Order: sequence, then C-alpha cells, then structure tokens
Amino acid sequence: MMQRLSKSLGFAYQMRHPHSFSVLTPAAIGFSTRLVKSESYNFKASSSVTDVSTPEVSMESSIVKGETWSIHKFGGTCVGTSQRIQNVANIVMDDSSERKLVVVSAMSKVTDMMYDLIEKAQSRDDSYLLALDAVFEKHKLTALDLLDGEELASFLSTLTLDINNLKAMLRAIYIAGHGTESFSAFVAGHGELWSAQILSSVLRKGGVDCTWMDTRDVLIVTPAGSNQVDPDYEESEQRLDNWLSKNPSKVVVATGFIASTPQNIPTTLKRDGSDFSAAIMGALFRARQVTIWTDVDGVYSADPRKVSEAVILNTLSYQEAWEMSYFGANVLHPRTIIPVMQYDIPIVIRNIFNLSAPGTKICREPVLENEEKQTLETYVKGFATIDNLALVNVEGTGMAGVPGTASAIFGAVKDVGANVIMISQASSEHSVCFAVPEKEVKAVAKALEARFRQALNAGRLSQIAVIPNCSILAAVGQKMASTPGVSATLFNALAKAKINVRAIAQGCSEYNITVVVKREDCVRALRAVHSRFYLSKTSIAVGIIGPGLIGATLLNQLRDQAAVLKEKSKIDLRVMGIIGSKKMLLSDTGINLFAWKELLKEKGEKADLNKFAHHVHGNHFIPNTVLVDCTSSTEVADHYHDWLYTGIHVITPNKKANSGPLDKYLKLRALQKQSFTHYFYEATVGAGLPIMHTLRDLLQTGDKIIRIEGIFSGTLSYIFNNFVDTRAFSEVVMEAKAAGYTEPDPRDDLAGTDVARKVIILARECGLDLELSDIPVQSLVPDPLKETASVDDFMQQLPSFDSDIATKRQAAEDAGEVLRYVGVVDVNNQKGAVELKRYKKQHPFAQLSGSDNIIAFTTERYNKQPLIVRGPGAGAQVTAGGVFSDILRLASNLGAPSY
Repeated sequence: MMQRLSKSLGFAYQMRHPHSFSVLTPAAIGFSTRLVKSESYNFKASSSVTDVSTPEVSMESSIVKGETWSIHKFGGTCVGTSQRIQNVANIVMDDSSERKLVVVSAMSKVTDMMYDLIEKAQSRDDSYLLALDAVFEKHKLTALDLLDGEELASFLSTLTLDINNLKAMLRAIYIAGHGTESFSAFVAGHGELWSAQILSSVLRKGGVDCTWMDTRDVLIVTPAGSNQVDPDYEESEQRLDNWLSKNPSKVVVATGFIASTPQNIPTTLKRDGSDFSAAIMGALFRARQVTIWTDVDGVYSADPRKVSEAVILNTLSYQEAWEMSYFGANVLHPRTIIPVMQYDIPIVIRNIFNLSAPGTKICREPVLENEEKQTLETYVKGFATIDNLALVNVEGTGMAGVPGTASAIFGAVKDVGANVIMISQASSEHSVCFAVPEKEVKAVAKALEARFRQALNAGRLSQIAVIPNCSILAAVGQKMASTPGVSATLFNALAKAKINVRAIAQGCSEYNITVVVKREDCVRALRAVHSRFYLSKTSIAVGIIGPGLIGATLLNQLRDQAAVLKEKSKIDLRVMGIIGSKKMLLSDTGINLFAWKELLKEKGEKADLNKFAHHVHGNHFIPNTVLVDCTSSTEVADHYHDWLYTGIHVITPNKKANSGPLDKYLKLRALQKQSFTHYFYEATVGAGLPIMHTLRDLLQTGDKIIRIEGIFSGTLSYIFNNFVDTRAFSEVVMEAKAAGYTEPDPRDDLAGTDVARKVIILARECGLDLELSDIPVQSLVPDPLKETASVDDFMQQLPSFDSDIATKRQAAEDAGEVLRYVGVVDVNNQKGAVELKRYKKQHPFAQLSGSDNIIAFTTERYNKQPLIVRGPGAGAQVTAGGVFSDILRLASNLGAPSY
C-alpha cells in the first residue's frame, strides 16, 4: 500500500524541450511524506518546470525585446467558450504589432473546478472523479470545436495524459486526506496550460507562426508574506532569454497565473495572478503596451452596480489606478501596476465584447493640455468603497507625547494578524482611530485590552471603543489634496446628503481623501459625491405633486429646458415621481418627460403621498430632493413641515400653508430657518412676478416696509380692465370665464378670498402676526347668489345685479377715476384689507391691460414714489414659470452657478 501511494505521489515534469526532464518528489512539493518511503518513482507528465541543472544554451543575438512587442492578457471570461477563444485569436491576428505575447487564464470557472477537485479529494469525496471527468469533457469539446488534424490529436493526447496523471495525484490526496499548497498550485495551474495550448493551436490553424510558453519555465517568484509573491526579475530575465533563444516565434501564447519557486516547485501568483503575469511579462519584454482584455468597457469612475451614472475614464495615472484598486475598485490588483511603472509601459483596459470602446489607459501622469481649463473634476478621477469594516478608537490623555504608543497599538494588531485599512490620528495625540475588517475587530479589541490593561486601570487610557457597521469611501485623483476646493466640495456633497463622517484620512501623497461613514449610508454617500463631481454641479431629484394645468405646464417646461440647464449651468433636474389624486408614477433614474402622460396612464400605481415622498427622497445617487406642490390642497400643505424636517426642500404655488393657521405657519418658518432645507413660494402671490423676491430683498437690505398695495388677481384685473363704457359686469365675467381666466366657479375669484390669502402671505412676510379672519374682504358676489346651488344658476342670475356695480363704475368715471379690486397691507397700522377702490386715471393701477398684476411697495427708501412690480399675474405658463424660477433658485442655493 505504502509503495503504491509513494508511486502515485512522485511525478516527473517532462520538459517541452526534448531529452530534458526533472524529477519532483513529494517532499519537493511540500507533500507530507510520513506515510511513504523516502524513494520517489517517476512517470511522464505533460506539465514542465525547467530543471536548474539544464545545460545552458548560448544566447542568440536574434533575441529581440522592446517596443516591437505588445502584451495581451485574456481572462477566463474571454476564453470561456470555443467561440470566445476564436474571437481572441481574431483579435491577436488583427493586432498589427510586429511581435505579440498573449497571456491567457484558464477557461471560465476551470480554476475553481480544479480547486474543488482538491477539496473533494481531501474530504475523501468520491465525486472528485466525476468532477475531473467534467473538466476533461469541457476541454475535449472545446478542442473538437476549434481544432482538427494533427493539432487536435496532439492536444487530446496531452489532455488525456494530464487527466490520468491528475487522477493518480488526486488519489494520493484522497488516501492521505491532505494536500499542500504547492500540490494545490500544481493541480490548479493545469487550466492555464490547456487554454494556452488550445489558443496557440487555433492561431497556427489561422496561419500564424506561434508557439506557447509554460511560464513556469520562465517566471520565478519567492513568497512575500500573506498570500503574495515577489518576482525574481533577474533570474526570470535570464530564463526568458534562454527560452526566446530556443523559440524565436513572433507570436507567443503564455500561461497566466502560474510560476515556479527558485527550487522549481510549481506555484501561483495568487489573486489576480494572470493580470500580474501580463504586467511582469511586459516588464521583462520591455513591451510597448500591455492590454488587459475583460468584459467591461474600461475603468469606471465608481462601481456601476452602485452608481448607475458611473462613466468610463479615458486615462488614469499609475498612482490613481493603484489607489482605486486598493480601495476596492474593480480595476487591477495594485501589484499588477508595479512591474510596468519602472519602464513607463502603459496598461490599457479593454472590453473584448465591445471592440469599438477605446477603453481606459493607465500610464504615467498625463500632461493636461490647457492648465487654465483644469477644474475640480480634472483632479478627482473616481470613487471607491470598502464595506464591512469596524473602527477602533483608542483614546486617553495618557497617550499625548508618549513615544511608542502607536507602535504598541499596531504591534498588538499585527500579532493577531489583522489588516489595518486606514489610520486617523488627531494632532493632539489624544486618540488614534483605525479601520479593520469587521470579522477581525473582536480579536483586535481583545488584544488591545490585554496589551493596555494596566493603562486602562490607571486611567491613562480612557477607552478602547469599537464602532461597527462602517464603510470607507475614497476619492481618488492626481494632486487633488493640494487643490483648493476639492475637499470642501466633497464634504459639502456629503453634508447636503445628510451623511455623517466618522473619520477622515488624507495622505501627503495627494492622491486620495478617505472618509469613514455608516455602512447603511455608504451607497448614498458614494452616489452623492459622484453626482457632485461627475453628473452636474448640482443634481436635484424632483417630485411633482398635482399634474393638473400648472403641474403639466411645469413638466413641459422642465422637459424643454433640462438639456440646456445640464449643459450650460451644470444643473441636473431629475423628475423621479409624479403624483395626482388617484395615480402616481415613480422612477429610479428619472421619468421620460416626453411621455410622462402616457407612462402615468399605463404604468401608474395607486397614489400614496407618503410612499411617493419616501421614493423621491430615497434615491441614493442624487443628494438633493425637492417636492413641488402644484395643488391647492390643504392636506398636501400639511405635510410641508415633516418634509422639511427630513431634509426635503419644498417649492409651491399653493397658498394654503402660508395663509393658514398662524401657529402652523410660524412653526413651519422656524423649522425652515433652523434647517439646511429650503422652502420657496414665489408663485403664491404673483405667479411669475418676483413679488416675494423683491419684498425679501428690501427687508434683508434693511429697508422698512410702510405699505404694500396691489392688484393681486389676474382674473379681477382682466374683469375691471374690460369693465368699461356701457359693458355689463356679468358680460365681462362670462367673457373671462370663457377665456379661462376664472376658476370653474367664478365666485371663487369674485369672493376675494384668494386675494386675502395673498395679503396675509405678504403681511406675515413683513412680520405681522395676522390670521386670515383678521382681513376684511369686500366680496363681489351678491349676497343672494352666494348660496346658489350651481355655477350655471349663478351665471344666469348674475345679470340681475349688474346695476349695483354699474352705479359704482359711473360714479368713478364722473370723478375721472376707475374701479380696481386691490389688496392692501398697512404695516404701520398692522392691518390688511381687500376692497374695491377708485384710482385716478393717471395712477399706475389705472394703466393696466389684460390680466396684468401690479404691486406697489411704499418703503422708507421708496416713500415719495413707490417701487412698482408689474406684469402678467395669471395663467398656467407664467405660474409654472414662477415655480420653475424657484427650482433654479434652489439649485443656485445648493451650489449651481448664477447666470
């Protein structure tokens, strides 16, 4: 039994060069030999490692290195099927480079299958034989698809021999119940051997003079700590020269991932080993370029699975790629970049499934053509995150100025084998904070408490605190740390998204700013900072409440201006939801405003205002949210306080909140002043006219308001502008209704309540604590018609009351005056009124036409001649325009440029 096991374990690596082979014993690969005799038994195997004792072959002068060589690396996905292998061959043949080295991984999932074989054998699971048969069939079928003739026969012969040898080796593992790392590396590396041989055969079939390289014959590495190896460049270069002297082909297909130790024992390059292989080969060949072929278009500015708006970066410096890789970006392993940096060899990341995409070029720091055009975005290239971390905070007054404290802390961390991701220390030396993987934090805390037990008991250290559920967000870019405004912009974006930063680290390398946030905030933080630097200067998620006349008009205005605002003003307005009284339409990325009516009709769901607000505010890639209330609903207005409290901005033409109960109004305004949220309501008084803006400017610049008087109703302005000569009042009202100037029930306009609400809003803005009931209102609705059942009845009976108001008009005309329906705020006497007044024909109020509004501000500065604001005050277009203006004002307050 022992003898048979020993024979199974011993194996020979027959070299691809004739008459030369070396013997590798179980001891050489680190396999336990306690159950076997010390002798070894040889049998032929197809895999080879060059024997150190191989006679040297003189180097030929024809060995060529340098920029004539280009390196291509194709990962497992790229060679996952026979069709994809053929695509790889086509790409190689289309490359015009004089010489090409092609590094390949194992076919997709094969490396995992090989490790699974070892796991099954060690567990004495008989299914390892079936799993090995599956590996054989996968490669056999691939070869049958791609090869024929001698190439096919040769490969199948090699494959069969390799599989038989693997069966014997795995049988030995099965019996012993254990396999070493070296043995695992040898078994796992077969996937690369097979894919390299298949691809080289396909290239030869296509007429290419090609050979394949078992990189274990060339690439020598030594262990370098935890799960890493260091290339021996000097030895590897000598072996490469030796290999090239014997294999002068201009196209070489090389195995990725695998290598040998200085003792010629098979090993691997560990994580992302094939990329590392390509970079090492690029350095050894002094190649012109290394192209890493993958299944994405290049390096993204952020993880596209978390940030749907992530963009492909055209270029990255070596350091930027290094930083992004370290912080979890799916770029390259940091060690992949090291070999090519020395020789300034660029790495290009390209998509094998999208050849039209140029990819991302990683090279020495690019020279910016126009220094004057550099912006903050120029310096910030991308963002990356690391999840599942915990912060450990060691603090105490006894730490300040005590040499060796930090050394003791991190010595204890090292002793438990934990990996420190980030360190932050205040200049006061009162505390040291660092991040470790969450799975390691218990061991770290226990080690620190043991190490500093005496200091804790004596009070020199106050605590060793663990903060779980953390994530790291890193912003990466060249020289950004020394560029004024970058850090401020980053933290401003986080603040506006209401993200609390738990720790900060910024190195002198000027290539990254790192912050620690709560794990549940990480994606929102990532999207907030990415949108600030990459989408637009200001991005706002918009929810439209009430897609009626004004709401629909606003949506059309947003549709027409969105592209212009994004391009010229860097304002990105995304309508994330539209809600009516019965249905609502929600979107995660933005509603198509060219088809919102159809979408609301076809895909709308039952209206739920709370769900609507949560959805619009709950998106994670736009940091700012505004709800626009285009209704006249008191119920909707009652939500403003809660929305502002949760960080949602509110914009509205709805007068109910500002003219409602005084206590609610004061509570709302107090919250607005205390929070970072904005509440804009310009359109509540003058539709599209800047009445509130003008009043606010006067007050903020120290002017004192004496009196505000104006024609605030576009409907009543139209009626009295046309109530001239012998025209009947009812006739003009009917005309206004037909033209769409009045509410469906004209009594809503004629009653004067709407004007009274505007008077209250202005009075409260001036500091008067008035209720709506405090405003005397002169109604134009005859008393007998106030309770009339229907609108039609009202309109039919109105002519019978024309004589009363006609008499007033005649009296005014006799005095050279006109009638105007006005609202008045008397600030000095702290009162307001809504009434029908007479004005001289020379007065500005008498000069109106159509449905224009006019407001006169009498102040200490504008005392002798009031400040006049005049213009259209009614209609969906101007009202929606006033709301739109407030949205742009919000964007300006959030950081957008002013134009």
